[in-house]
Amino acid sequence: MDLSQLPELPADLPFPVVLGIDPGTRVVGYGAIVVRPDGPRFLAAGVLRADESLAVPERLGHIRRSFDELLRRLRPRHVVVEHAYTAINAQSALRIGEGRGVILASAACAGAEIHQIQASSAKKALTGDGGATKSRVAQCVASELGLAEAPRPIDATDALALALTVVFRARLSKAL
Repeated sequence: MDLSQLPELPADLPFPVVLGIDPGTRVVGYGAIVVRPDGPRFLAAGVLRADESLAVPERLGHIRRSFDELLRRLRPRHVVVEHAYTAINAQSALRIGEGRGVILASAACAGAEIHQIQASSAKKALTGDGGATKSRVAQCVASELGLAEAPRPIDATDALALALTVVFRARLSKAL
């Protein structure tokens, strides 16, 4: 989705926006929900893409500019970033770490409360199974948000799962 098509939310929006992020250095998935008293509502989802032909620093710069624009438009109170998965090869872990760093720094500069969640924790919160498939998670995201089908691509659905997990945890904390 072209970011210019996203709404520019007012600073005085009465309900918090939670923005989930599935980080990377080529593709960054995002999914935003509004937390209303009657439950979470879908706001936006998509991906930020950096040209693969660019060197890593230039890709990271592109992601930073795009993410800053996303933050400006959606004004999230909470940004949820997928925690790094450690069982991947060292080069992949390094690249994901670089992408996460850009996202974490931008979110902190924007004043958002930052949450870091393992993908398996989000899967468990939505499906009851920390090893659930991405397609199962996508079905649960669509169901929770009252959508006919899950947003695409899967990076966006993963990001929405992270955002929903923070909402579920907050509800549980209040209930306890």
